Amino acid sequence: MAVENDLVLIYFEDKPLAFARIESILPDSKKDWYHVKLLLLQVPLQAVTWILKDVYINGTEFTMNGKRMRLEKVETPVEKKTSEKIQDDELKTGSTRNEKSAKVISLKDLKKK
Repeated sequence: MAVENDLVLIYFEDKPLAFARIESILPDSKKDWYHVKLLLLQVPLQAVTWILKDVYINGTEFTMNGKRMRLEKVETPVEKKTSEKIQDDELKTGSTRNEKSAKVISLKDLKKK
């Protein structure tokens, strides 16, 4: 289930519409319904509050004004380990770390001159 401070992708009619951060989830007077405050991550920033069932917060499709909507929690992609990145880069470029053709230039040293 998405919780406060999670990022969600809002789908409108099966198309990604906008990213939002869940600011708060407060219970409604009806059982299993919640006031979900979302900060829409767009320009300009906008805060909205939607009254949603718990299953809708979990990603089940719902409708607003007859239009299909869905929230999908955004997971941070797992970053590869440094050695795996280097190997992948070598495969893409066809080069290896043992080649002497590349030279590292220190920007810090350039500023001193």
